[in-house]
Amino acid sequence: MDLHLHSYPHLRLPDWSAAATAGFAAGAVVMVLEFFWSLLVYSASPWAISHLIAAIVMGPAVLQSNEFSAAVVTVALLAHYALGIVFGLLLAFAIASLSLDSSVGMVSVAGMVFGASLYLLNFHGMTHFFPWFINLRGTETLWIHLIFGVTAALLYWKLNRRA
Repeated sequence: MDLHLHSYPHLRLPDWSAAATAGFAAGAVVMVLEFFWSLLVYSASPWAISHLIAAIVMGPAVLQSNEFSAAVVTVALLAHYALGIVFGLLLAFAIASLSLDSSVGMVSVAGMVFGASLYLLNFHGMTHFFPWFINLRGTETLWIHLIFGVTAALLYWKLNRRA
């Protein structure tokens, strides 16, 4: 069976480079917010979030310390930005295929819904595999995910060359 994209004339594909860039940039915004949030609000080590994220790749042994480690920070950045890009691609696919890019308001709502869904996935679904994230459930983390979703959606809308 030979399937072609022209068989689905209603399916709009996103601008993949704009989607990847939007996800990467939104991931950067979130990393900066998380860094300052942990430092200013929780008076915790600014490297604590890096250890939590790096533990996804390096294993829970990384959680024994919150001290600066170049290896931990590097792995955390790579994992965080890779996830940001993947989520940016998924969001852009949803926006393009559902034609949610007709206005700033529509794309912002799409980003908020995506961010809330991502929060539920990360902190209520994936915690079965990565239980160290359970303690981060809450309003602040939900807001961070909403900011990611809206930032990624608006950046995609602005950068999209196919619109």
